[in-house]
Amino acid sequence: MARGGRQAVRDEPERRCIATGQSAPASGLIRFVVGPEAQIVPDLAGRLPGRGIWLSANRDAVARAEKKKLFARAARQPVEVATGLADLLETLLVRRVIDLISLARKSGQAVAGYEKCRDLALRGEMAVLIQAHDGSERGKTKLRPPAGPESYIGWLGAQELGLAFGREHVIHAALRAGGLSQAVVEDAARLQGLRTSIGGSAAGEDKTDA
Repeated sequence: MARGGRQAVRDEPERRCIATGQSAPASGLIRFVVGPEAQIVPDLAGRLPGRGIWLSANRDAVARAEKKKLFARAARQPVEVATGLADLLETLLVRRVIDLISLARKSGQAVAGYEKCRDLALRGEMAVLIQAHDGSERGKTKLRPPAGPESYIGWLGAQELGLAFGREHVIHAALRAGGLSQAVVEDAARLQGLRTSIGGSAAGEDKTDA
């Protein structure tokens, strides 16, 4: 993932966003289904039964869909949409990304800490660099993401990254190629469009995680 945003690098099915009317790769959209009580249910894994309703992964699209009652139009029936849907989606995606990074750590695909990330980069094994948005900017410039698209994630907080590694906080982490790395990249890209802000009180501190 490049610092400027996500770029599609492989062929995949496209779906049409109900808010923008534009088609895009399914991995960059959020799928919803209508639940048994006519409620709109986010299907982040894309596995729930039922006809999918697709929405771009950003707050503007969510707000437009809510304001213009586009979920009901797409479902062709009255539906119930949760209050604060964008915040709910952000929370769900944060949890999903943390869980995926944790699984990658357990399988040996993810490492944390400046030294481990640097060593991985020097060996040419780093596929994705992950850095906490509230870490020291000076410290973060000491590591560079690999060349190419989808190689950088920079909108998780230090405490969020820490949860993935069983630590209080993590500033630097990295993924090896293969396995879960593509899933992390895709869900992190969807999260990026739903984050309300990037930054925090720790941004000026010169933290170095082990």
